[in-house]
Amino acid sequence: MQRPDNFSTFKRLRNEFPFFSFEDYAFRITEKGLFIEYTFNLSDRYIFKPTVTVPYKNNIYRPIDRLSHEILDRLVFNAGMIELVSYWKAACPIHVIIKPGCLFQDQVKFWKKTYYQGLGEFFYLNSILTSEEEFMEIDARQDKKISLVHPGLSAGGIVPVGGGKDSVVSMELLNGSGADWLPMAINPGKATKAVINAANKRPEETIEFYREIDPQLIKLNQEGFLNGHTPFSALLAFYSLIAAYLSGRKDIILSNESSANEATVPGTNINHQYSKSLEFEKDFRDFVSGFISKEFNYFSFLRPISELQIAGLFAGMKNYHAGFRSCNVGSKTGSWCGHCPKCLFTFIILSPFLKPDELVEIFGKNLLEDLSLAHILEELTGIIEVKPFECIGTVDEVNLAFSVAKDMYPEDKMPALIRSYPQLVENKKISEEKFKDLLKSFNPGHFLTGPYFNILTAAIR
Repeated sequence: MQRPDNFSTFKRLRNEFPFFSFEDYAFRITEKGLFIEYTFNLSDRYIFKPTVTVPYKNNIYRPIDRLSHEILDRLVFNAGMIELVSYWKAACPIHVIIKPGCLFQDQVKFWKKTYYQGLGEFFYLNSILTSEEEFMEIDARQDKKISLVHPGLSAGGIVPVGGGKDSVVSMELLNGSGADWLPMAINPGKATKAVINAANKRPEETIEFYREIDPQLIKLNQEGFLNGHTPFSALLAFYSLIAAYLSGRKDIILSNESSANEATVPGTNINHQYSKSLEFEKDFRDFVSGFISKEFNYFSFLRPISELQIAGLFAGMKNYHAGFRSCNVGSKTGSWCGHCPKCLFTFIILSPFLKPDELVEIFGKNLLEDLSLAHILEELTGIIEVKPFECIGTVDEVNLAFSVAKDMYPEDKMPALIRSYPQLVENKKISEEKFKDLLKSFNPGHFLTGPYFNILTAAIR
């Protein structure tokens, strides 16, 4: 992978822009919805004012007069703390000033770790050499004690939905169990709406967040300021607290699997999916219970299982196959681009469970016939050491799925990519045994309890 060497740009911008401040935030709630605006300041040269709007829905939200300004204030401030990193990374000032709220030292540690690990891909792809100790200094007012808020949450859950197969599996398993849940989406696109509809949830039952990036940030990126991946799932985590409070539901049910724990760059902590990892999940749970409220229950429903197991479950959920999309390139149009790592990964991981003509019906073509995807296949299978920077399964899972997928084709109609990489399917007997074992596995690292644990274990059996 050819990476641009932006380290000199990083150092120049840090000198030119010595500080970044979280200046302020404001919110109001009316019968039309919750409206939030943040103000960020890049060294008195650029002011950013991103906004978030949550349309109010009387049938699923608490009455407005029963919502606490104090609780919303705490939740909105913390969401702003994760929003700021998208704007900070344009110039990476070493000094970060938090003006509108107080932080304890342990909170500062949480935020520095979340930013640094969540920006691991950003630093790597820009060839930026720095450390968690050196990349940022956070200056905030200190309090002597913390008072937790009491949002008065009750039974029921919310499920963040992105339009891919993982959240579909969560929704369908919860539907089958009779659980009480509502979907949540940030800037819902065509695929998100399609799978929510297939789950028999109406638009008026969906918690929707409409997030608008300040256009000035996009302009700066075009002018040569630094750009790259930020931890979106961490941002989703903090907005899910607001969703849970508005709807009065304590369970925040994510769909992150055990596969998300694998590093994207072997031998390092650089993981495109850091904010989907078990490590972040634990840190976030501890942060929320220690500094916000003990009532929220944030956990990943699919954490004990792998992408391969999710694909096996999803294969049987036929009513979602036409509408789901895992392709980031085609996310705005609700399409599969057919040329990216997410498309090829999804095609491969489903190949052991769906017939070739079913896959062609979903993707529009057989991606295993496309030799132009050979380089991506080599990244997915570990022939090239660094994985694609996408939300994908482990190298072992891809290799197992690719090997077992051979059985779906007669010998005289074997796809070009399978024919071109015989080394990936040569140990077929070993692959089949590992494949069967993986489909039965249940990773012990998770936070599932009670009925959620029982629902998932029953599905795997």
